[in-house]
Parts: sequence; structure tokens; C-alpha cells
Amino acid sequence: MSYRPAIALLSALLLQAPLHAGLYDSGIKWAPLPAQPRGYLIDQRALRMLAVPRRLDAPRSLLQESQENRLTQFAQLAKQRALSADELADYGALLIRFGKLESAVEVLQPAIETYPKHFRLHSNLATASQLRGDLERASTLLTTAITLAPDEWRSLERYHLRLVRLRLREQGQSGRDDTLDDLFNQPLDSKDLPPDAIAIVQQLGLWLPGDARLLWLFAELLARQGDYRTAAAILEGCMSELGLASPAVREQRRKWLTAIERIEAVGEHVVSRFIAKSPRPLLSRFDPSLLPTIQADAVNPLPWVVLDETLIDRGFRPTFPSYLSKLEGKRVRLSGFMQPLGDGPDLSAFLLIEFPIGCWYCESPDRSGIVQVELPQGMTTPFKRQFIVVEGMLQLNRTDPEQYLFRLTGAKVADPS
Repeated sequence: MSYRPAIALLSALLLQAPLHAGLYDSGIKWAPLPAQPRGYLIDQRALRMLAVPRRLDAPRSLLQESQENRLTQFAQLAKQRALSADELADYGALLIRFGKLESAVEVLQPAIETYPKHFRLHSNLATASQLRGDLERASTLLTTAITLAPDEWRSLERYHLRLVRLRLREQGQSGRDDTLDDLFNQPLDSKDLPPDAIAIVQQLGLWLPGDARLLWLFAELLARQGDYRTAAAILEGCMSELGLASPAVREQRRKWLTAIERIEAVGEHVVSRFIAKSPRPLLSRFDPSLLPTIQADAVNPLPWVVLDETLIDRGFRPTFPSYLSKLEGKRVRLSGFMQPLGDGPDLSAFLLIEFPIGCWYCESPDRSGIVQVELPQGMTTPFKRQFIVVEGMLQLNRTDPEQYLFRLTGAKVADPS
């Protein structure tokens, strides 16, 4: 079994540091862009899912939990005293992330009247206005934000403004919402394209994670770096998850798949020239104090964050965190989603991952984000697409690079109660 390089889903509380630009929230820290495509797509999707209403029985990632807690804290604090300009900017950004656009405007609009020179307030209100469809207002606010922006952020703000103005010109033109954005005002294969073009598009996609056309643009730029496989997978996700049904998208994906076949037919490999500065955009920190006490005679809950802390060197010598090692040989409970190992409807074994994925190639978890689940001999369970809970005996793999790091044996599957 070979493992595809990938980045684990975000599974730890986030550090507090400012965003680079666009949608400012001091409660999230970002790595330098551009990020590796797999890590970027996973974290970008995690941000997108914040705005999707969550069923009561659905899992909460630590990203969701930490940001929901912050949102509640701001709401409570606002009832007790007047918030500062920075607090209002953070509060508005959180409301935007969770899709509460009207509430965000109610927070941010009075704030810019009180603090007319505060850059982050103008930028966040512009993003809220854009997502509400008020592109005229977004354009006006971004124009002001550019004049207030620190030098290191001004260029990114200009690209955000250009995107808004491109979309504004399209309003009322039938079919224009399925065209590629001319963000750089020149062909994407031009030698004059900004050297940080991919980083720019990734940043816009982190501010606007539900924007399928930005992902399309990201795919086009990757293809021009030779990464046809990831580019085609991104377009598949744009069509299946985000409803980007343009004939041009389908045709472009077909061309990239044909290019892959042509390269491999002569015994060569698809090689990407893209160089990333970081494995994923979201940075995380592990806090052992948040872990539950291990019970020797009970079923212990196993958070994904613990698995994610496993380190693997180049010789496949894993270093498991102390907490995880203490759980070995004990029954644990883990929640997530099934990934079948075969085609049959009834499974005696399967993989468990934290979140469902649209494309196993471009969104596959890292080794530490996959658990092999084995039911007792002779037992099977039907494949389920919804969130499940699994209990089993934890086994850790310290020696065999051809097997998964984590196994649950003698397992049973249950719906969340």
C-alpha cells in the first residue's frame, strides 16, 4: 500500500494572530502562502463548512468549536460593555464566517462610523457586503480600505477590489457567472503574470471559501505549473460540491484528463513545478490539557487531534504522543465517516476519517488522519454516508510502513445518540 502525501484536517485550537488581509480576525493564524494544494483545499473547505448549518447530531471540529465559543463570548461581551474597534472587527469577521451576514453588517456599519479610520472594519464590512450581493457598497468600502491599509496589505486589497469590480460589471449579463475571472488582466500563461499569483488566488479563496470560480482560477494556475491531476480534481469538486456547471469547466477538465493520459501513455509521469511555502494555510496548536482522563475500565473518547500529533520520520518510525500510547490496548470511541475499502454494500472492515471528502486524491487525509476499523470475525456493517460513532480496541502500528498507523479491532458501529 502506498500513501499519498496529504495534509490532515485541522484538528486543534487555533493561535491568535492577524490575518494577512481581506477578512480580518485576530483569532486565526495563517501560514505563508502559497500552501500545498491538498492542505489548502482541506482547510479552505473547513472554513466553508463554518457557514453551513450543522445538524444537532453532526460532529464539531475543534475549528468549529473554538470559533463558535469565540462568537458566543463576543456576543456576551457586547452586552456588558462597548467593544473596542479591534474587537468589533473580530466579531464582525466571525459573524461573516458563520454566514450571519445581516448580523455582521449590524455590528460593522455603526463601527466604521465610530472608527472611520480603522482599516479592518472597512475591509470586513466590504466582504460582508460582497457576500450579501451589494457589490457597489463592497467596491466603495474596499476603495477606502486601500487608502487605510498598511503597505504590506495594500496589494492584496487591490486584487480583492478588482475581483469585486469584475463581478459588478457582470451583473445583469446572462451566463457571465460561469466564466473565468480575468483577475490579473492578462493571459494566465503570460510571462508578466505576478510571481505570487497562486498565493493571491489562495488568499481570496480563504476570505471567500464558497466561491467556486476562485477555485476554478486556482486550478487553472496549477495546470500551468504542470499539475493537471490536481487541477482536474478541483474542477470535479467545483461541479459536484459547489454547483459550477459551466460547459467550459467540463471541457477544461476533459482536456486536463486527456493530457494526463497522453503523458502516461509514453511512460512518463505528471510532474508539478509548483513550489509551496507551507503545507497548509491554517496553523494549529495542540493543548494536552483539553484531553479527557483515561479510564482503564471504560470506553475512552479519542479526539482526532491526538492522532494528528503523531510524527513520522523518513524511515517510517512513528512517534506517538504519550496520551495515545497510554490508550493502546484499551477500548476507545471515535466519530467520523466511513471510507470503504471495497465495492460491496456490507463491510467487515473500512477506513474512518474525520470529515467526508469529495475527492480522495486532492483531499485525502494524512496518515495520521486515517483509522482502519475491523469488525469481529463474521460480522459486517452496511456502508453509511452519514456521521457514525465507532468503538473498538486501539492498536498502534510502530513497524510496518505498508499498513495504517491506527487500527480499531473488535469494533462496533453505532449512530450518534
